[in-house]
Amino acid sequence: MSYVRIWVHLVFATKFREPWLTKNILKIVRSHIIENCKEKDIFLQKINGHVDHMHCLVSLGKQQSISEVAQLIKGESSYWINKNKLLTDYFNWQDDYYAVSVSESQVDKVSNYINRQEQHHKNKTFQQEEEDFILKFGFERLKD
Repeated sequence: MSYVRIWVHLVFATKFREPWLTKNILKIVRSHIIENCKEKDIFLQKINGHVDHMHCLVSLGKQQSISEVAQLIKGESSYWINKNKLLTDYFNWQDDYYAVSVSESQVDKVSNYINRQEQHHKNKTFQQEEEDFILKFGFERLKD
């Protein structure tokens, strides 16, 4: 039997960073993603977001890749949002996402950070947060 624990902090934004995720919509989408992850055997430890983006803390299974998990979460949820007409306009996530590995010793810290998105974004926009991530983690844009 294989034992795998690879934590990934996954962050993705709404298309054009439109502020579609009101408190009510965010709550509904978050609940749906939790259920979808259970159905797809994605171990989702924590999920939360703000008006224009979502944070997920996932543990990859032994046969899962970051791109597969991101597609299963993003693709299915945007399809579901549109099918259920949660918004008056067509909804989509941006194609890109951010993913960074998380040490087992930092899981609680990252979970708390994800929980506090509303408070966090009172002081910092997602754009500022993105710039901080790029500097902190040395992200480089990968081309598909």
